[in-house]
Amino acid sequence: MALRFWLAGVALLLLGEPGRALPSGTKGSPALGSSSHSVRYFSTAMSEPNQGLPRYIAVGYVDSQLFNHYDSITRRVQPRAPWMEKMMEEEDPEYWERNTQIEQANEQWFRESVAILQDRYNHSGGFHTWQWMYGCELRADGSKRGHTQYGYDGKDYLALDKETLTWTAADSKAQITKEKWEKVPAFAQRDKAYLEGECLDELQRFLEYGKERLLRREPPVGKVTRMFLSEGRELLVCQTHGFYPKEIEATWRKGGEIMEQDTFRRSVAPNSDGTYHAWLSIEINPKDRELYRCHIDHAGLTEPLVLAWEAPGGNVWPIVGIVLGVLFALLLMAAGIVFFSRKQQEKAQYNRTPTNDQSSDGSAKA
Repeated sequence: MALRFWLAGVALLLLGEPGRALPSGTKGSPALGSSSHSVRYFSTAMSEPNQGLPRYIAVGYVDSQLFNHYDSITRRVQPRAPWMEKMMEEEDPEYWERNTQIEQANEQWFRESVAILQDRYNHSGGFHTWQWMYGCELRADGSKRGHTQYGYDGKDYLALDKETLTWTAADSKAQITKEKWEKVPAFAQRDKAYLEGECLDELQRFLEYGKERLLRREPPVGKVTRMFLSEGRELLVCQTHGFYPKEIEATWRKGGEIMEQDTFRRSVAPNSDGTYHAWLSIEINPKDRELYRCHIDHAGLTEPLVLAWEAPGGNVWPIVGIVLGVLFALLLMAAGIVFFSRKQQEKAQYNRTPTNDQSSDGSAKA
């Protein structure tokens, strides 16, 4: 905790770098398998409330899962994942109170930072934001990465170069901050130490406690659609969704040959349920359509998923047969009802016809 407050009152701009959470011990590293995992923190201050949003928000994510949240309305750091709550109850009961105090201090620093930057960019009013994003990643190949960067109004402002311990400025206004921060080398040294040490330890602890959720395997589901482009050209789109973890290998192949140069890809993106989706497309000659296959490989699959475009009516006859069978059964049922009704009417008519022992009104003769 001391490291998070260190130099907070010494910074020469934006009231210093804000505080950040630190772990309280490390468990053994879980088996990462063939997946990469990351922990990322996002803090955002706004110059004025907008559409009901609080003026300051700070959140943390492991992979795509939100695990904690703070805002200027509740003014409390709160868990957003059951495993996170359990972990801190067992390992660090003071975590929530300690980090609440830190974020309350950050809230003030960030809001004043917005005002400083508004003045620097000659923004007299309106909606403006100051953001901080930092985190680290454990990759499947064993490599490690870390980053910390700042943004103003949704654009790059400053980013740390861990190798040179310098700051990269996005424009002339950010250059002012760069020069002031580099006069205090401890800023960059502190961030580098955190990203290459405590951050990775923290991520490993999160993965250990949240392994049922974070280390699970959910296979992708996919389909291929097509779109008419012009005479003699069309687009095949391979869509895959519902998979976890994020890493997935998908390629378009023509007769077994990987068509990497002709493939257009969209970045893998998270779904609201914590899984991911992705798609890749390729422009083709319709005459060659039957040669194309979308190959998908993922940790949740026992063998690659191979998809081809199928005509919408490809499986229509079994469905038609079922529908006709149901209709035929309904017609038989209706015919039976009509036949039974007629028999009942004939029987009733027969019962109303006078016999030799009855009068026309049905009374017996004397």
